[in-house]
Amino acid sequence: MILVLLLVFVVCLFFRFPIAFSLGLSCLIYFILEGTPLVVVPLKMYAGIDVFVLLSIPGFIIAGNLMNQGGLTDKIIDFCNHLLGHIRGGLSYVNISASMLFAGISGTAISDTASLGAVMIPAMKKEGYDSDFSCAITAASSTVGPIIPPSLPMIIAATLSGLSVGKLFLAGALPGILLGIGLMGVAYVVAKKKNYPRHQKSTPSQILKSFANTFWALLMTLIILFGIIGGVFTPTEASVIAVIYALFIGIFVYKKLNLKNISVVILDSMKTTASLMILVGFANLFGFILITEQIPQRISEQILLFTTNKYAVLFLINLLLILIGTFMETIAALLILFPILLKVAIEVDVEPIHFTVIAVLNLIIGLTTPPVGVCLFVASSIGKTPIGKVSRAGLPFLAVSLFVLFLVSIFPELSLFLPHLMMD
Repeated sequence: MILVLLLVFVVCLFFRFPIAFSLGLSCLIYFILEGTPLVVVPLKMYAGIDVFVLLSIPGFIIAGNLMNQGGLTDKIIDFCNHLLGHIRGGLSYVNISASMLFAGISGTAISDTASLGAVMIPAMKKEGYDSDFSCAITAASSTVGPIIPPSLPMIIAATLSGLSVGKLFLAGALPGILLGIGLMGVAYVVAKKKNYPRHQKSTPSQILKSFANTFWALLMTLIILFGIIGGVFTPTEASVIAVIYALFIGIFVYKKLNLKNISVVILDSMKTTASLMILVGFANLFGFILITEQIPQRISEQILLFTTNKYAVLFLINLLLILIGTFMETIAALLILFPILLKVAIEVDVEPIHFTVIAVLNLIIGLTTPPVGVCLFVASSIGKTPIGKVSRAGLPFLAVSLFVLFLVSIFPELSLFLPHLMMD
C-alpha cells in the first residue's frame, strides 16, 4: 500500500499540484484503501502544528514583511552600494551582500529571490550587466538566506529534531558567510572578464550616513540572534519582539508604514502562514504513515547495508537532497525527508547539528540547480530571460556552492565551532 501512497504523491507533483495538497491527497487515498478511520486525518494534522516553537514562524514572517514594506530593502541595497559599488562589477557584490543582510529578515531563498530580484535585476540590466548573469547571481545569492540566522528552515528542523534553535542559528553562520564570500569570488572573476561597470567610490561620510539609515535593520537581526542565544527570550518571544520592533521602526523612523500598507502586510502574512501550516500538518500526516510502515527503518537499513562509512553515507545523502531540492521547496523537503535521514546520519556518528546544516545547505543549493531549480525560474521570470541561459550563467556559482557544501560536510567544525564556543 505504501507504493500507492508514493505513486499518488509523485503523480500529483507531475501535474503541478501544490506540495501540501499532493501530500494530503496521497494520504487520504492511503487511509481509504487501508480502511483507517478518517478521524486520524485532523488529529495527526493538528498534532503536527501544535508545537510551541512553530508560533515563531508567523511572527518572523510578519516582521519581515513589515520591514520590507517599510523600505528596508532599498536601504540595505543603498548601503551595500556605497560600500562595494566602486569595485569592478560592484552591483554583483551589492546583490550578494544585500542577500546576506536581508537573510535576517526573510529567512527563505525564494522570498529573497523575488524581493531583491525585483530591485536588483532591472538595476543591473540598466547598467549594462548581461541579463542571464543578473538573474543567475540573484538566484545564487538568495541561497545564503536560509543559512544565515534567523532562518525559517532551521526553526522547522529544530521542531522536527528537538535541537536548540539558538545552536542551529549559530551553526549556519560560518557556512553562510563562507558561501557568500565564495559567490563574491566568482562574481569578481566574471566581472573582470566581461568588464562590467563600477560606480564612483563613496566618501567615508556617505558610507557612514548610509550605514546610519540601515542600522535599524541590522539591529533587529542582532536583537533576535543574541536574545535567543543569550537565553533572554525564546524564539517565539523573539518573533513577537521583532514584530513590535518592525512596527516601531517602520512608523516612527522610516515613516513608510501606515494603516493601509500594514493591513496589506498582515493579510499577506496570514496567507503565507496558513499555507505553511497546512503544509506542516499534511507533512506530519505523511510522516505518520511512513513511520507506521517502518519506512525510515528500512531506508536506514538499506543505506547502512550498502556502506557504514560516514563520508560515503553523507555523499549519498547529499546527492539525494540536491536532487529533491531542484523541484521541491526547502521547508516541504525538510518536513518529509529530514527525520528519516537524520536517523541514518546519527547511525554513522554524524553530529545532529552538523547534519542539519548539511541538509539545509543541500536543499537550498538544489533551488539553483539546473534544469528545474525553483529560484532559477523565479529569477528568469523577473529578468524575462530564458531559463536555459540563466542556468548556464549560474553554473560557476553552483560549482562554488557545491565546494562549500563539500567543506561543510568534511569539516564539522565549520558548523559546530560557534555553537560550542557560545552555548556549551
